[in-house]
Amino acid sequence: MFHSLKNNLKIKGLVVFSFLSFGLLQAQDEYSRFLDSADYYINVKYSENKALVFLDSIPKPVENHIEGYLSRYYVLKALIHDGLNEPTGKYNSYILALKYANKEENNRTAGFSCSELFSILYSAKLDSLAFAYLEKAKTYYELCDYENGVLEVEQWKMYAKLMDGEHEASIDLLLKSIESYKSIEDDPYYYLFGLYMLTNNYLKLNDLDNAKIRFKEFKSLEGNSKLSSYNFNAFEVSLNTLFAKVYIKKNQNDKALYHLSEASKKRFDMSEVTVRKYLGAYADVFSNMGDLEKSKAYLDSLGQYEDNMFKYMLDSSLHINKALLETESELTVESEKKYFFRLFGIVVFGVLLVISSLYLIYYRKQKLKLHYLDVENRNLSHLKSTHEKLTVKVQGLEDYIGNMKNKVKMISNVHDVSVQKDMIKEFYRDLHLNSSTILDESNNHLDLVNDFNINFFNILKEMYPQLNDSEIIICYHIYIGFKNKEIALFLNTTVRAVESKRYRITKKLNFHKENISLYEFLKSTFPD
Repeated sequence: MFHSLKNNLKIKGLVVFSFLSFGLLQAQDEYSRFLDSADYYINVKYSENKALVFLDSIPKPVENHIEGYLSRYYVLKALIHDGLNEPTGKYNSYILALKYANKEENNRTAGFSCSELFSILYSAKLDSLAFAYLEKAKTYYELCDYENGVLEVEQWKMYAKLMDGEHEASIDLLLKSIESYKSIEDDPYYYLFGLYMLTNNYLKLNDLDNAKIRFKEFKSLEGNSKLSSYNFNAFEVSLNTLFAKVYIKKNQNDKALYHLSEASKKRFDMSEVTVRKYLGAYADVFSNMGDLEKSKAYLDSLGQYEDNMFKYMLDSSLHINKALLETESELTVESEKKYFFRLFGIVVFGVLLVISSLYLIYYRKQKLKLHYLDVENRNLSHLKSTHEKLTVKVQGLEDYIGNMKNKVKMISNVHDVSVQKDMIKEFYRDLHLNSSTILDESNNHLDLVNDFNINFFNILKEMYPQLNDSEIIICYHIYIGFKNKEIALFLNTTVRAVESKRYRITKKLNFHKENISLYEFLKSTFPD
């Protein structure tokens, strides 16, 4: 939202500083110097608290002491509220700045105030009212022949398309203007903002090639003395977080971690929206890597952050509603649109209530997600322990089955029938005796396989549910290389019965058109 860009990133710097200084004569009143000092501490020293001391030094009511400069006073107040993260005070100050700018016929200040009111209202989802202010801003800038002001209005429209998901339309507009932004050498902010939006749009479209090209151009502006370092850092950390999220979707975790590491270097320059994306990205990348403990830690941090923001939103909702009512009362003295502003206050309050409700829902979802990860983590520990035990048992079973298979082959090659029968009896006696030390006698062959999660049985049963248990066992013996005679001996049945079952299996699997044997079909379906 525009709030996250303009407000939370505290975009002020050289653009606002030069704007406020241009064309303003020093007031004759002795208190004008306090405006100059506040201006300096806001836009050069970035110290809102010190700036506030100077503004508060002007006696009340300020209208009696700085007449003709009230629009400038309230713009400075708005910037202080912005820096102190006080949206209610910021909104009220820009309304008053616009009011006095009209009285003073200061079109440039009026245009700037309208532009800022647009960003605030757009972030509150009041699109129609927001764009009405943006059009007013354009009109005021044209009246004072401030060319860069018109460019700023056009950039806001491009950013609106970006935030509304109209990425291709935003890119088309930006590509037509990016070179003109680059040519404004005395104020590179427009070029910086344009490159930020282009890179952002390409990342949202998963176009990494173009995103990297524009990001490289963006990085070339680092250290530019005409740019606010805070603006550059805030944009850069946002883009690094977006790069990380794209790489996470592509499961390129190393590249994602690199961009998150770059973002963490400027952690204190993150906006509220970027902080959420940053913590969420770290949780996702560690989840991809299977490190649930680290993923849960970042989700805990995100949950705590959302908790704090939810409380802040509730407090802000109450303060904003009260401030809107006070603002409405003052504005109706100057306007006959009392009904409109009352309705506006109700709408904004309603929107804030909806936003608060959405935060509550999101907060509860995060709690459920954390609970799920906790349960999953415990299950993983249990599975690891169980897997180690099963590995030992399965190895013993495989060795035992291998020995039995060799004995069956040996018996099947004996031609003396009486000797063969004696060997079969001995084989079954040994099988019954020895298997009791490995297996639970209550389990049949198929149950045994299921207990040890042999993929062959599970997959075959899922792929061909028409096969019964005995046919699946026949398939397994064929798959491991037993001949019909060997299978008949091992299952204590006749060769003819085995052949009959093989025929039925072939019909059910319906692969006869492939002109291959059942053994070849099973080997191709379940490669080693």
